[in-house]
Amino acid sequence: MTEPDPLRVTRLIARDFRNHADLDLAVGRHFVALVGENGAGKTNILEALSLFAPGRGLRRADFSGMAREGGAGGFAVSLTLEGPNGDHRIGTAWEPPRGRDERGGRLCRIDGATAPSPTAFAEQVRVVWLTPDLDALFRGPAGDRRRFLDRLVLAVDAGHGARVNAMERALRSRNRLLEERPDDGPWLDAIEREVAELAVAVALARRETVERLDSLILSTRDEASPFPWAGVRLEGDIDDLVAVWPAVDAEDRYRATLRQNRFRDRAAGRTLAGPQASDLVVRHGPKDVPAATASTGEQKALLIGLVLAHARLVTGMSGLAPLVLLDEVAAHLDPRRRAGLFDALEALPGQVWMTGADPVLFGELAGRADVVQVAEGAIRVAAP
Repeated sequence: MTEPDPLRVTRLIARDFRNHADLDLAVGRHFVALVGENGAGKTNILEALSLFAPGRGLRRADFSGMAREGGAGGFAVSLTLEGPNGDHRIGTAWEPPRGRDERGGRLCRIDGATAPSPTAFAEQVRVVWLTPDLDALFRGPAGDRRRFLDRLVLAVDAGHGARVNAMERALRSRNRLLEERPDDGPWLDAIEREVAELAVAVALARRETVERLDSLILSTRDEASPFPWAGVRLEGDIDDLVAVWPAVDAEDRYRATLRQNRFRDRAAGRTLAGPQASDLVVRHGPKDVPAATASTGEQKALLIGLVLAHARLVTGMSGLAPLVLLDEVAAHLDPRRRAGLFDALEALPGQVWMTGADPVLFGELAGRADVVQVAEGAIRVAAP
């Protein structure tokens, strides 16, 4: 594994983003604590940072919904990054449609030059996050865990999102063809070939990340940690397939499955076998029980431990220490676990951004954190 490049955000500027009309925040410490009442705009700041990861940010919202009400209709966000090779500035903006038949557009820039897509930001920064909506991850549907997994993969493989999107488009095309022209064998053969190629690529990318993450967790586990270690694996027919067969053979076998299941899939209205049906299986390592059966507190601690391990994996695989965004994480931890969290976060090379309603939560970080008071879309950095 490569040594990480120390990298920090030193300035965040946002114009007309959510409830922030004109945000200009200068920071630089390892910890940044955003403090304020609910609805003040703390999570909006984390969301602005998350736009520099592939995808639509931590809320997975439409860009039109991120623009400030009462603003011009679009928004812009930029970061100044300080690293071993000097400062870099990256920015993204969304412009609303100018006419009835036009669509809004997203712009990306790196050091003043236009970037083709947000994927290019991966050369400058990586981002991982944990938000309250993930608290039910282990008890919820498999689709939630697949989305969580794909975000883990995206942090180490910026091209993964494009593959997943292409696979989903191909699956929709197959489903539509099965419904409208089920006897059109040549067209079904062609679309199933495309589905198989994309599906195996997606499955292999997921498998590599899960195996690396599981190996890292096992090699660095600490039985005394307040955050129990997790065992992770993939469960699904195609995951079993790519675990045994080379990619070309796995494509042939999955394509044969698609052909065999045409009647069944047409009756179901969807393709039943493939990466879209896989599940991320997580176990509570010390107790050796499914994560879904652990207590609520144990699940929370397990999820935090998993995200911390993922941050270390991103560092090792990319050589870039990721920004870690934690939304309202400390508020629900007892004092021992909160102290353990801060210790674990301090050991990470990447900058950590956290939110909390009560400044007391971050009292242990006095002198180590930039504490930012957030109120109604305005900010004030507390004196050190």
